[in-house]
Amino acid sequence: MDELKEVLAGVGPKLRDLRRRRGITLAELSRTTGISESTLSRLESGNRRPNLELLLPLSRAYGVPLDELVGAPHTGDPRVHLRPVRRYGMTVVPLTRRAGGLQAHKLVIPPGRDAAEPDLKTHEGYEWVYVLDGRLRLLLGDRDLVLKPGEVAEFDTHVPHWMGSADARPVELLVLFGPQGERAHLRARPA
Repeated sequence: MDELKEVLAGVGPKLRDLRRRRGITLAELSRTTGISESTLSRLESGNRRPNLELLLPLSRAYGVPLDELVGAPHTGDPRVHLRPVRRYGMTVVPLTRRAGGLQAHKLVIPPGRDAAEPDLKTHEGYEWVYVLDGRLRLLLGDRDLVLKPGEVAEFDTHVPHWMGSADARPVELLVLFGPQGERAHLRARPA
């Protein structure tokens, strides 16, 4: 029983450390998880006992396994276990595990997605898109672009936009997304 108390006592400091290392405020984490700021604060300080109802949303928000939050011993498995999801007719593979800030995803868009009438969307943020395979049709405002493997586009997501396959093959791409307009910073050596 002492071991259980010790494990539970270590959860709060781990949660606080994880949140601070990722630069997330309690308010941001509260919005992401639906757990009140006060409960999150008490949990981090050890004044609230952790339970599955609290740890599961935190595990999802941070993109880490539950055993990492409670300090389970490491298995030594170095593989990253990606969990693809289907969203809006696309396969989305999250490549980052942090809440807030820049997010990276691999997208696979099948041919024919909204082919009849693409539905352009706007939202908060900034996107950077890199085509891995196939041909990407990018509608951006009044522009209709086709990007090939190795080509990149970046844009403010307040501009109406839509992405799909430009032909009868799927298109694979990497997407960096900054929810509050964060942009990817390019560093290059001087010529």
